[in-house]
Amino acid sequence: MSDTDPDRPDFSLDDIRREGLLPPAGAAPVAHDGTGRVDLRFAVEGAPGTEPAVRSVRVPPGVMVFDAASWNGIAIDSTCGGHGTCHKCRVRVEGPQPPVTRHDERTFTPDQIADGWRLACLVPAVQDVTVTVPPLTTRPKAATVGVGRQVILRPAVQKRYVELAEPSLADQRTDLARLRDAIDDLELVCDLSVLQKLPRVLRAADFKVTAVVVDEQLIDVEPGDTSTVRHGIAFDLGTTTVVATLLDLETGTPVAVASMLNKQQPFGADVISRISATMLDPDALGRLRGAARDTLAELAGEVCTDGGVDPVTVYEIALAGNATMVALALGIDPEPLGVAPFIMTTASYPGVLAADLGVEVHPRAPAVVFPALGAYVGGDIVAGMLATGMDRDKRTRLFIDVGTNCEIVLSDGDRILSTAAPAGPAFEGGAIRCGMRAADGAIEVVRLSADDPASSTPVELGVIGDVEPMGLCGSGLVDVVAELVRVGLLDSSGRFVPDDKAAEVAPALADRLTFVGQERVFVLHRPTPDADPAESVYLSQRDVRELQFAKAAISTGWTLLLEELGLEHNDVQQVLLAGSFGSYLSPAAAVRIGLVPTLPTLRIVSAGNVAGEGAKMALLSLRERTGAEALLEEVTYVELSDRSDFNDRFVEQLAF
Repeated sequence: MSDTDPDRPDFSLDDIRREGLLPPAGAAPVAHDGTGRVDLRFAVEGAPGTEPAVRSVRVPPGVMVFDAASWNGIAIDSTCGGHGTCHKCRVRVEGPQPPVTRHDERTFTPDQIADGWRLACLVPAVQDVTVTVPPLTTRPKAATVGVGRQVILRPAVQKRYVELAEPSLADQRTDLARLRDAIDDLELVCDLSVLQKLPRVLRAADFKVTAVVVDEQLIDVEPGDTSTVRHGIAFDLGTTTVVATLLDLETGTPVAVASMLNKQQPFGADVISRISATMLDPDALGRLRGAARDTLAELAGEVCTDGGVDPVTVYEIALAGNATMVALALGIDPEPLGVAPFIMTTASYPGVLAADLGVEVHPRAPAVVFPALGAYVGGDIVAGMLATGMDRDKRTRLFIDVGTNCEIVLSDGDRILSTAAPAGPAFEGGAIRCGMRAADGAIEVVRLSADDPASSTPVELGVIGDVEPMGLCGSGLVDVVAELVRVGLLDSSGRFVPDDKAAEVAPALADRLTFVGQERVFVLHRPTPDADPAESVYLSQRDVRELQFAKAAISTGWTLLLEELGLEHNDVQQVLLAGSFGSYLSPAAAVRIGLVPTLPTLRIVSAGNVAGEGAKMALLSLRERTGAEALLEEVTYVELSDRSDFNDRFVEQLAF
C-alpha cells in the first residue's frame, strides 16, 4: 500500500509517540523477550556496610514501579498509598531514564534528577531497569509502655495438673469424663482436635497430665506437670506501628517487647487510603490482610525468641486496633467503614483464634479482639480507656490519641463522650516537605534563641540517634511551629512574617527565612554552611498549613465535646496524650499551638501506649476483660461529620 493510499488511516507518528505507544525518535530500542513483560531489578539497601538485597521481578508494561514493588513484597516508603502526594517513595533508576514529572522537580534537586532519582509511584515500567530502594525504617521510635493500673491477676488461661485414676473394668468412665471429674469446678468443653490426642497423651503420661483451659474451653492436655508455664501476647495493631508484648501469665510480668512498622504502609499512611485500595482493586483486601498477618507473625516470633519462650506455650493473644485495622486483619471488607453512614460489620468479635490472624502460637489459642465503639473510635481506644480508668475516675479528664485519625474521649466523672477527628498524616511526618518517621536522623526537639545575632546556637536540635539531621518527625514539627510562634516569626494566621519584621523580632534567626523555589521556608539544618536551602532540612509554609489543619481538626473535636458537657477549658483536670506520637509531644508546645486546652502543663500527661496496656490487662484479668465490654454501654459516640456548624468551628480553630 502506498503512502498516498486513500484507504489508509490518517495518523501522526508524533501523536502516537506522545501517547507512549512508540519510543521517541532516536531513542534506543527497548529490549523485551516477546512475552509482553518488563524486567525490573530491585536493589533494596539495608544497614550501612551491608550489600543491597537484589530481587528481579517481571511485570506488564505500564505498571508503576511502586505497584510492581508492592505486588512482590518489596517495601518502598510511602504515606499516600502511591497516589503521588506524599513524595516519600524515592528511588534511583539506573538505565534508560524515565521522564521527569513536576512532582519530581518539587522533590529532588537537579543533580539528584540527573542521577536518576524519581518518585516510584510516577515511574511506569516500560523498560528493563535497575531500581535502587533506600532503606525503609521498620523500627520507628515507638511507645511500647504506657499509663496503666494495677489489676488482680486472674487470667483466662488456667493450667491444672491432675493425677487420674487409671481405667479398670470396675471404672469404665470415658477419658473426658475422668478429666472433667478431676476438675469439677469448671464446666469443661472441648473440640474434636483435643479429643483426638486425649487418649494417647493420657496413657503415655500414666494419666498424670496438665489440662490447659481458657475460660472453660479445654484447648490442650499436656503430659506431666507444666502448670507453671503459660504465656500470652498483647498486640497494639496501629495504622503506622504495631507493638507486641509477651507476658508470663503465671506472674503477670512482661517477658519481651517488640515493635515495627505495619507492613500495610505501602497502601497508604491512613485508614482511608487503605479502604480506598480495597475499593479500587479486588485483590487488595487479600494483600492487606496478608501484610497484617505477616506483621503480627513476625513480631510474635521475635518476642518469643527474645524471651526464650516456646510459641506453643502462648495460649492466648489479645489485639487492640481501630475498626479498619481489625477488619483488614480478619479479611472483612472495610468499604462500609469508609462511606457514610460509616457502618461496622460488628462491634465485637467472638470466636476468633490466633491462627485467624496469622499468629503462629498454640494452634487452638483464642484471640481476644477488643470491641469498637464506632467506625472511627475502635478497639484501641476502648483498650486505652480501660488502661487509664476513664470510667472509674471522677475527675474531668480528656483523652486524646494523636495520629492520622485522632480519637478523643472526654469524661466528667458521670458521662463519657467520644469522637474522632481526621487529623491526616502530618503527625507521622507525611505530607511534610522534609518529614520522616520517628527514626534515627529525625529532628524531634527544637529550641530557638531569637535575640542574640552573635549566638553560636540560635537553633538547638534534638535528633533521634544523635546523628546528622535528615528530616523532621511529628514531635519536631509541633516543636518548631510552637517555637516560631513564640519568637514571632509566625503570625497568628500561620504565615511567616516579612523579612523586615523578622529582623526586628528575631535577629538571630532572620537569615534562616528564605525561599525554596517560590515557597517561603525556615531552614533548620544545613549539611554544610553554604548548602542550598533545597538540600537542607527546612520547614515550609505549606508544612505549617498541614499542621494547622491537623491541630484544628483535633481542637474542634474536643471543643465540641466540652460544649456537649457544658464545660470550659479550665474545668479539665487532666489531659492524657496517648499513642506513640503523644508520648514524645512537648506539653508546652501542644498548648502553645492550641492542640490541647490552655492549661498548666502539669495537667498534661504523656500516657504512652495505653492501647497496648489495655490489651495486656485483658490477658491478665477476666474482670478487666468484662470491663472493656461494659464500656460499649457507658460511652456515647458523638458524630462530628453531620454537624452543620463543624466547618465554621474548624475555621475558628486554625489560628495559633
